[in-house]
Amino acid sequence: MTKYEAKTKMTDQSVIEFIESVESEKKREDAYKLLKIFEETSGYEAKMWGPSIIGFGSYHYKYASGHEGNAALVGFSPRKAKISLYFAPGDHRREELLLRFGKHTTGKACVYINKIADIKEDVLKELITQSIDFLQKLYPNNKETF
Repeated sequence: MTKYEAKTKMTDQSVIEFIESVESEKKREDAYKLLKIFEETSGYEAKMWGPSIIGFGSYHYKYASGHEGNAALVGFSPRKAKISLYFAPGDHRREELLLRFGKHTTGKACVYINKIADIKEDVLKELITQSIDFLQKLYPNNKETF
C-alpha cells in the first residue's frame, strides 16, 4: 500500500510575490485586505501552502484510516473566479456564523466570496477564530514544528 502524499504543503514561496502575481487589481486589493485581517485575527504569519493558498498557522491531523498530514489552520486563495476562504468544516458554529456572513457560497471545505465588500468583516474575524479554536480542540497535541 502506498503512503498518501498530501498535495498542499507549506512552501518557501513569497506570499507578497504570489499576491502581486494575481491578475485582477481588485482581487489583489482584496487579497492584501484579507492578509491583514487573517494575520491580525489569527496571530500567525502568512505562509504559502502549495502554489496558491495563503495559510495561517498549522496543525497535524491523523484520521482513523491512518491517513495523516499537516494543514493550515485557516487560509484563503484569490482565485480567478472567486476568493476561496478555508475554515474547518464540521463545527455547527461555522454554519451559524455563515448565516450572518453576507454573500457567499460553500463547497465541502471552502467558503467562496466574490469580494470583501460582499461580506461582514466582523463575522470573517469570528470565523477565523472559531475555526482555529475548533481545530486546536480537535487536534490538541499540536505544536507548530515546521
